[in-house]
Amino acid sequence: MIRNALVLAGTSAIAIGLATGSAQACPDWQLQPPFGAVNLSVGFLPDPYQRNVTAGGAYDLQECGFNWAGFVARAPDFDLYYNAGNSPLTFYVNSSYDTVLLINAPDGRWYFDDDSAGNLNPAITFNAPMSGLYDVWIGTWAPGSGLSARLYITEF
Repeated sequence: MIRNALVLAGTSAIAIGLATGSAQACPDWQLQPPFGAVNLSVGFLPDPYQRNVTAGGAYDLQECGFNWAGFVARAPDFDLYYNAGNSPLTFYVNSSYDTVLLINAPDGRWYFDDDSAGNLNPAITFNAPMSGLYDVWIGTWAPGSGLSARLYITEF
């Protein structure tokens, strides 16, 4: 399946193409997330929403056709079903490890960040979020898994 990709690093964005095939062992947004899913609508409380996850994985994003450094699991770690309004939507991770954040948005575009939240923690903000499914991976800078992390979702 051919998907469009969007790189989001801080506040700059660069569009690139990404081809993923079913034979590749790369992030697959169609798989079930091991840390569950949530339905949230604009104005959700409590804000931020929090979920404990395990960061990392064996799949090198650069070997999967992405132009980013990091390692993720094949399945998304978490799914957000979001009913959007006029508020921005931000995903960020807090961990004592060097984590990365990969999101497949409702329009099929891919977003990535490494350290925008400071202290080696990633953050991605959608200033005009779409309603729909956000597939979220919390990866690590180096290969490996089982590293504790907390995912936050906020409208601030």
